[in-house]
Amino acid sequence: MTAWIALLRGVNVGGNNKIPMAELKALCEQIGLARVRTYIASGNVIFASDLGEEAIRTAIETAIAKKYGKQIGVLVRSGAEMAEAARLCPWPERPGNRVVALFIDGPVSLDGVRNQQGERLASGPRAIYIDYGDGMADSKLVLPAGKLGTARNMNTVAKLAALAAELG
Repeated sequence: MTAWIALLRGVNVGGNNKIPMAELKALCEQIGLARVRTYIASGNVIFASDLGEEAIRTAIETAIAKKYGKQIGVLVRSGAEMAEAARLCPWPERPGNRVVALFIDGPVSLDGVRNQQGERLASGPRAIYIDYGDGMADSKLVLPAGKLGTARNMNTVAKLAALAAELG
């Protein structure tokens, strides 16, 4: 079995798309994912499965839609891909809570970026890295590709990679 991580888009943010993590864990177990655990309340699920990425994505999205009546985007990465995303961070010296990996399915593009406050951006395989400098709260960064993905700070990326590695 392969270790996988599912990243749910826009869950439990600002009171929107509330999905309790215990329910998400149970839902993933019901669709046949093994050794399921969640990490923090932002929609991170670590599990093992023999299914491929697209089958996992479809199964989770369908189960969520059926249970909650919501269309929640799900991005899926193998444990190895998550570890690679952590390793490829272009600014490892920066605090992990100031740099994010914006995970995207499809072409990674920095087209249309409007960067007004000096954030640094770099592209990687299926991710865009963003260094928010002093923090993202006041950022005016416009990144069209962001509508297609979901971001996790580098502390979370590293933790997800470590949890997936524990699955073997």
